[in-house]
Amino acid sequence: MLLFNWRILAANHQKISSLHMNNICCCKRRTKGLKPQTALGRNYSSLPGVVGNDIKSLRSVINPPIAKIRNIGIMAHIDAGKTTTTERILYYSGYTRSLGDVDDGDTVTDFMAQERERGITIQSAAVTCDWKGYRVNLIDTPGHVDFTLEVERCLRVLDGAVAVFDASAGVEAQTLTVWRQADKHNIPRICFLNKMDKTGASFNYAVESIREKLKANPLLLQLPIGEAKTFKGMVDVVNKEKLLWNPNSDDGKEFERKPLLEVSDPGLLKETTEARNALIEQVADLDDEFADLVLGEFSENFDLLPAEKLQAAIHRVTVAQTAVPVLCGSALRNKGIQPLLDAVTMYLPSPEERSYEFLQWYEGDLCALAFKVLHDKHRGPLVFMRIYSGSLKPQSAVHNINGNCTERISRLLLPFADQHVEIPSLTAGNIALTVGCKHTATGDTIVSSKSSALAAAHRAKQGGAEPPRHNQEAQRLLLAGVEVPEPVFFCTIEPPSVAKQPDLDHALKCLQREDPSLKVKLDPDSGQVGSIILNLRRLSVKAFVCCLITDTLDRTLGDKRHLVTVELEANPVETSSVIPTIEYAEDVSEDLLKVSREAIENGIHGACLQGPLLGSPVQDVAITLHSLSVHPGTSTTMISACVSRCVQKALKKAEKQVLEPLMSLEVAVTEDRLSLVLADLAQRRGNVQEIQARHDNKVVIGFVPLAEMMGYSTVLRTLTSGSATFALELSNYQPMNPQDQQALLNRRSGLA
Repeated sequence: MLLFNWRILAANHQKISSLHMNNICCCKRRTKGLKPQTALGRNYSSLPGVVGNDIKSLRSVINPPIAKIRNIGIMAHIDAGKTTTTERILYYSGYTRSLGDVDDGDTVTDFMAQERERGITIQSAAVTCDWKGYRVNLIDTPGHVDFTLEVERCLRVLDGAVAVFDASAGVEAQTLTVWRQADKHNIPRICFLNKMDKTGASFNYAVESIREKLKANPLLLQLPIGEAKTFKGMVDVVNKEKLLWNPNSDDGKEFERKPLLEVSDPGLLKETTEARNALIEQVADLDDEFADLVLGEFSENFDLLPAEKLQAAIHRVTVAQTAVPVLCGSALRNKGIQPLLDAVTMYLPSPEERSYEFLQWYEGDLCALAFKVLHDKHRGPLVFMRIYSGSLKPQSAVHNINGNCTERISRLLLPFADQHVEIPSLTAGNIALTVGCKHTATGDTIVSSKSSALAAAHRAKQGGAEPPRHNQEAQRLLLAGVEVPEPVFFCTIEPPSVAKQPDLDHALKCLQREDPSLKVKLDPDSGQVGSIILNLRRLSVKAFVCCLITDTLDRTLGDKRHLVTVELEANPVETSSVIPTIEYAEDVSEDLLKVSREAIENGIHGACLQGPLLGSPVQDVAITLHSLSVHPGTSTTMISACVSRCVQKALKKAEKQVLEPLMSLEVAVTEDRLSLVLADLAQRRGNVQEIQARHDNKVVIGFVPLAEMMGYSTVLRTLTSGSATFALELSNYQPMNPQDQQALLNRRSGLA
């Protein structure tokens, strides 16, 4: 049985069949190299770099200096306001004529029908805009835990990120996940406390949750003026200014920046001065260069310290990831986005400030990573690439190291969600969208030629560097791709008729290139196709008792005799692993292993994929091959079959236990509905660890088996009249108790 990702299939069915990726930004004036057409969907107010009636030179628009490039992602928990924040960024930077709204389904980055129906982000969308002379390549990522891999592959190519928080909730379950992902890729971050106008919003609570739950060091660059219904602006701590938005303005473009004065704002000035002094001391503890400056020239009066010096120091500690700047605002109410854009350009790093060890081996030659693939029925595969060195041009041939093939880039585009602008070239530090790469998949490394890859590998070897991946071929000098966890939830699919089989095969092939978590295989017995839906396995089996088994396979096919004798042992291992550990005894012939190793390992892996209980995979097991005898002329298929049968016999004799996935659960519910939620969790074999207070709500934190969570969202909505929210994340695998295991086995065997 295979697992099929219904979410991905549903999301991509519309995309494969009718996605209007050929929409180009519209503008009345034409510029060489840009080919505007009438857009079918939502239009942009101007082409990149077009301000009013003035058009910048093509060089400054398409290829800005690398120091002026910011590759950032917007990441957060579900419903924190990522997409709304992105919409405001596009509007204030002059790339949309109107403010999009998630509830209205007219946002730029949520352009898929499924996203607009549900009001959520399913796939990451890339947009490009300019702000005060800076090129900002921005990616809006999903917040649902279901789409964590989508966040993972985009963070891989970013230089910085904006973490958006709901000011009334602070750090939530998925916030922790995306924060850990950013830590993994060493991404400098800015925190934006959104929804400061929401009932229950608390600036201090949100900051404290960042400090306690994320173990981060927040730098308060802004203070809110009012909270919830009284929120009207914020204070710029660095410059000691207040920013107030015009209440009569519909779009938030009009706001005034005024210095804080003793006469008009004595209380606010005092609070801001104290916050600024604390900020200076905090940054001085983290940056030696700034500490020398503060302790020397400005030790007696911090007020004399220029804002530029403080901003430069904040930039250094942000890039060093020793602290995170914190800003606030309300994206929905159009407040605080312009200062956030200023902070992005001022504090987050440019591509040249990020350290990539592999760049020295390429010496300026092309090196790019394909991090996302989309399919358009007119253009074919659209491949998103992050260019680390060198440049890309249309009609140029490039080499795919992973696929060991040559691709030809027919067109080069700047991404604007579902609309794109054709460009003549793009240099290092940028994110590009390419047309024409027919074999490139997510995670592939792209270079200018095969000889370039060989030269880079040779330089890396001379420099004493180990190849990023173990491979005997010198040319496989690969960038780190995306780590895809093992899957769960299997199902089978088949076409309505044999005539539709090629269409199904093509659709699945396209989906696999787009989504690296999607796996497809053909069941050899039924001929049905199955694919992976989620990164969890339903059940697995753990063996506890060592078993030594000998098996012989003796068959004659035609005039050829196939004879194999295998002796192996199955042992439990302490470390948790879904892949069996394979070991060979010292007296096993090395010459025989050279010929038969692949067949042996295929047999072991095949046997462990379908264990003796329920046909579930076996984990935490080590297989040791003690002896192998093969008659001359025996096929490798027979060797695999004998090894597989021997492993199955060993596992049947071993003491076994069924493991089930255990999920960490967080439920936010009002106090009057808390008892109902707790009673329901008790029926689901839930284990409540703690109950926290979050303003007027209670947050239940605990663990619950995945098998008990089917349909939980509907039940929770019914119990709480839609007022509660929850988040699930895989914690680990736990053994089922004997009663539950026996009941499960009886149900599967038809005895119950």
